[in-house]
Amino acid sequence: MSLKSSEAPAQTVDATSRRGVLVPLSGLLLGLFVAMLASTVVSSSLPKIIGDLGGTQSGYTWVVTATLLATTVSTPIWGKLADLTNRKLLIQISLVIFVVGSGLAGLSQSTEMLIFFRVLQGLGAGGLTALVQVAMADIIPPRERGRYMGLLGAVMAVATVGGPLLGGVITDSIGWRWNFYIAVPFAVAAIIVLQRTLRIPTIRRKVRIDYLGAALIAGGVSLLLIWVTLAGNQFEWGSAPSILMVAGAVVLLGLAVLTEFKVKEPIIPMTLFKNRTFWLAVVASISVGVAMFGTSVFLSQYMQLARGKTPTESGLFTIPMIAGVLVSSIVIGQVISRTGKWKRYMVTGSILLTIGLALMSTIRYDTSFGLVFLYMFVMGAGVGMVMQNLVLIVQNAVDPRQIGVASASVAFFRSLGGTIGVSVMGAVLGSRITTLVTDGLVKMGVDPSQTGGLGDGGIPNLSTLPDPIRILVESAYGEAVADVFLIAVPLAVISIIAIALLPNRSLGTKTSVEQLAEEEASTVVAVSGAEVAADTEGIALELAEDEPRRK
Repeated sequence: MSLKSSEAPAQTVDATSRRGVLVPLSGLLLGLFVAMLASTVVSSSLPKIIGDLGGTQSGYTWVVTATLLATTVSTPIWGKLADLTNRKLLIQISLVIFVVGSGLAGLSQSTEMLIFFRVLQGLGAGGLTALVQVAMADIIPPRERGRYMGLLGAVMAVATVGGPLLGGVITDSIGWRWNFYIAVPFAVAAIIVLQRTLRIPTIRRKVRIDYLGAALIAGGVSLLLIWVTLAGNQFEWGSAPSILMVAGAVVLLGLAVLTEFKVKEPIIPMTLFKNRTFWLAVVASISVGVAMFGTSVFLSQYMQLARGKTPTESGLFTIPMIAGVLVSSIVIGQVISRTGKWKRYMVTGSILLTIGLALMSTIRYDTSFGLVFLYMFVMGAGVGMVMQNLVLIVQNAVDPRQIGVASASVAFFRSLGGTIGVSVMGAVLGSRITTLVTDGLVKMGVDPSQTGGLGDGGIPNLSTLPDPIRILVESAYGEAVADVFLIAVPLAVISIIAIALLPNRSLGTKTSVEQLAEEEASTVVAVSGAEVAADTEGIALELAEDEPRRK
């Protein structure tokens, strides 16, 4: 392995080079902003989108999980490529894929078409998710990376709050299809900025991708997601189809693990799990993923279908949670960079996340908005203190040659947790709503089959319902969404334990590129020293052999 000399060396952070880091970092953050914006801009519009396309609650869930699944499966592949080839080019390619998927999604004529194109979006998002933080490790040392991780969290917060707001305005004015086109100009700008400003040494290595491992992981995870989506609705949890799907997923994922042990360049190296920091961060990332993705998906349903708000209002009402993420990620990032201490803040964040989820599990359709906003802020503060810093401490603890795949693996398990979590939450939500609405209609003396699919999990239009039935539907959604948050509480408790057990390792002061350069230099010196020693020994032997002849 060697660093390609045609690229300018990566810049490190010190008193004189901060501007030199912020300029290329702006392109990276803009790329991440594109991914977040195109993902969140539809969150407040999904109830209307699915309603217009004639979809159901199951379709609603799959529009979200399709993107998350593609992101999850592709993230470790992008991470492995980042350790093998040109990272800058990979970021630009992922941007192009993402924008093409977004544009085609806007042309969808059915829920099935929308799900397919959302998969394409997810493939590009997987690249951006994995590569932006890898590139940051190339230009910023761990000790200074905390404050820039705060900027990363701030960008995510702005995109998360701006997306639903913008999506709501677009949907209420010119139509929901334009939600998918909004990312195009930002993506073009990101590609141009990255081309002009980002300079990362290219690693010369022969590219070997573990296609079999990637296929097995994709198949196992997909089968698992299909099971959690359909079980309880299409068939019983303990039925034969359910058992077959679980067994198939276990077999495929088991074969994937065996493959990763044997291949030369595994997608997810099993040796990483020998690193205590890595596997504990993975455990914590899963619960963070469930909280982050589940909240963004189902809060919109709560606001629109339990509180009767418009898409625009729904976006506005997510501000408290995003404010929590924004404030905590920036403030704690600055504190970590200044003090070098991170563990106490991450433990605190995991506790806040657990408390926030527990509080959100108590909401109903008539809960005071003041309380709902407070609960959202607490949960958001917890996410902001934990999410990005999990990647930071993993990058600080692994071999610099594996920073790409290690960073991507943490993102992979976070996305996997979020994907499975959203699927399980969606299945529970759909089942609970169907039960609550059907039972309520029967008590009212109304035949559920005569209510336009209300008893079958269809997405209702509240404005067309009579007041008694509208209140029943709002109450059902309020209670069901609360049950969804309750599911995530045990996972959040596990995250507290995992973060508390993380080794309290000091943050390094060198970038990954500098570490690799030092290792190469020390290797050269060691080899040269060995050669000199061998030459000296040879000369000594020759002199010893000539000694008798000279006498």
